[in-house]
Amino acid sequence: MKLHIPVENPQYQMLKRDIARYRRKPGPLIQVLHRAQEIFGYLPPEVQYFVAQELNVPVSQVYGVVTFYNFFRTEPVAKHVINVCMGTACHVKGAEGIVKAISEELGIKVGETTKDKFFTLSTARCFGACGLAPVIMINEDVFGKLTPEKVKDVIREYREEKQREEREGNN
Repeated sequence: MKLHIPVENPQYQMLKRDIARYRRKPGPLIQVLHRAQEIFGYLPPEVQYFVAQELNVPVSQVYGVVTFYNFFRTEPVAKHVINVCMGTACHVKGAEGIVKAISEELGIKVGETTKDKFFTLSTARCFGACGLAPVIMINEDVFGKLTPEKVKDVIREYREEKQREEREGNN
């Protein structure tokens, strides 16, 4: 299957330059995919195909890496990705209750995005912050020692920030 890649697109041009840099390093595929996801926000089939072409590797290899690692996304995500740690310490200290509270607060399930594209809910195996269990990450921010009520407060703070930004943007 041949996909149309708009090589005149500045995002593809940027990725092509980055691939040229990474190509000199051993095993560049994961680094290139991370960079592609930074540029595009996720890794749709056409981006995977482009990466495969540029690195001269089979598309199946690229797809295999993308679908194996949970930090790669094949669907667009919201402005804020909420990742709930499901590692042993977090599980024992109530991670399931945290997921349930977030789902109720946002009206979405794990893997889904809110209609306003403000939050995506996801889980991960372990963040390595076991002393703070249970833990979530919203984008790069870590929140620990959570309870279902505390996590709802964190989400409400992000929503209030969004409302402030919208009011300021409308003035």
